[in-house]
Amino acid sequence: MPPTLASLVHHSALKLTVRAGEDRLDTPVRWAHVSELADPVPYMEGGELLLITALKLDAEDPDTMRRYVKRLVGAGVVGLGFAVGVNYPDIPDALVEAARAEELPLIEVPRRTPFLAISKAVSAAIAADQYRAVTAGFAAQRELTKQALGDGAQGLLGALAGQVDGWAALYDASGAVVATAPEWAARRAARLTPDVERLRERPAPASLVVAGADDRVELHTLGTGRRPRAALAVGTASTLGTAERYAVHSAIALLTLTTERSRSLQDAEARIGSAVLRMLLAGEPDHARAVAGDLYGGLLDAPFRLVVAESAGPAEAAGEAAGAAEGAWSAELVDAVESAAARFGEALLVVPYGERLVLLVADGGAAHLATVEYAALLDARRAEGREPAEEPGPLMGLSAPAGPIAAAPAYKQAEQALSVARRRGRSLVEHEELAAGSVLPLLADDAVRAFADGLLRALREHDATGRGDLVASLRAWLSRHGQWDAAAADLGVHRHTLRYRMRRVEEILGRSLDDPDVRMELWLSLKATSAAGE
Repeated sequence: MPPTLASLVHHSALKLTVRAGEDRLDTPVRWAHVSELADPVPYMEGGELLLITALKLDAEDPDTMRRYVKRLVGAGVVGLGFAVGVNYPDIPDALVEAARAEELPLIEVPRRTPFLAISKAVSAAIAADQYRAVTAGFAAQRELTKQALGDGAQGLLGALAGQVDGWAALYDASGAVVATAPEWAARRAARLTPDVERLRERPAPASLVVAGADDRVELHTLGTGRRPRAALAVGTASTLGTAERYAVHSAIALLTLTTERSRSLQDAEARIGSAVLRMLLAGEPDHARAVAGDLYGGLLDAPFRLVVAESAGPAEAAGEAAGAAEGAWSAELVDAVESAAARFGEALLVVPYGERLVLLVADGGAAHLATVEYAALLDARRAEGREPAEEPGPLMGLSAPAGPIAAAPAYKQAEQALSVARRRGRSLVEHEELAAGSVLPLLADDAVRAFADGLLRALREHDATGRGDLVASLRAWLSRHGQWDAAAADLGVHRHTLRYRMRRVEEILGRSLDDPDVRMELWLSLKATSAAGE
């Protein structure tokens, strides 16, 4: 405990007497300060015991004393020590009455007690309190370290909660609660997720204080990188004392070491994962299994899906971000899937692959579902215009379920789906959508449109002269699979007229309609221009 006015009054060597403010003696004293200024307030910080002899004060004037005492109280002075037998034989009644009116503790200092003795007593008490706090802090650090080594983060949180007489919680990179102590704090910690997300937006290291109805919560980021890897919450009934503060700082340091060690292990795992992925794509599933071992082996034993992701921004920005796997888009995606996989104990493979990020996730697992949910969140952001323009979120292609022997085809599927996602401006396209849907939406590509316009230009120019309706005739003939009578009936012309028009089409294009490839190209070109409203 820091020194208080009561502890100074009870100090047998000081011989102090209380003359006013008897009910305020339990107030802590931050320092003892001597000042004979008529107005010492500009030099006060609050929490001081002010010592005076009234050398420059008219201590017998009631108005002067009322103003003097009121200013001291307003400045946070916790007590006034008055030396008797120097300028006044006793404390003047005007000062005593003013102190009583403002409830300011007034201490009589006998002549034989020098102010220096009081200052030394306060200094010694503060030093002793700080020594106790440091000693308690070291003891807390030893206990926290012991618990962290024995029971991991859960043991550390339990020890920390006991040290601060409150509760503690650990959050992962996504803001989800990983562990709490005691158990009853889980619901309270879950309600702080929005505050944890707000904290993660600040440059690390960062902290935040949240005042609740029944507690005061401190939030701290963990990790040494640009983006925090986790967060710690500490809830107490009141502001932390010095010893409790040491305990919290020790817990932050220990959890940061654990986090960074985990990060190093994750980097090593990522290098192994990269080798596993390259072996899978090279058609070497047996070698991939041997390298993966127990680390990723379980993931290769069940159907999985490949996710290929790249930045929705310019290609050069995507390369810089994905190549180092540190872009905001990739970090946010990885946080989402890693947190989901960790909560359900799933294996997950995340590999920077050129200018892209490749994820191998269990089919139907938590990471798979987290990818889909994250894409839906991105689409909602884009629809509302909330996506950062300088570093937009990723575009993703998702393969169909596959096994190790079919990893290369699955990668191609994910690439195809990614290409469609980019054309459609969607965050995620699944390959199964392409297989189950129509090919017509794919014709909206600018390159396809350009090809179609070029192929049909000569026919349109011919029709523009009013010498026939070759484009419409060609569309009718192709839609009827070359059946002359049916196509002629659709057009309302004689079949001989239609035959003449098809010969003109062949002459103008320099191609034979007997060639199925030519008929296919013409049909798709007609569809592409039709979809564009031409």
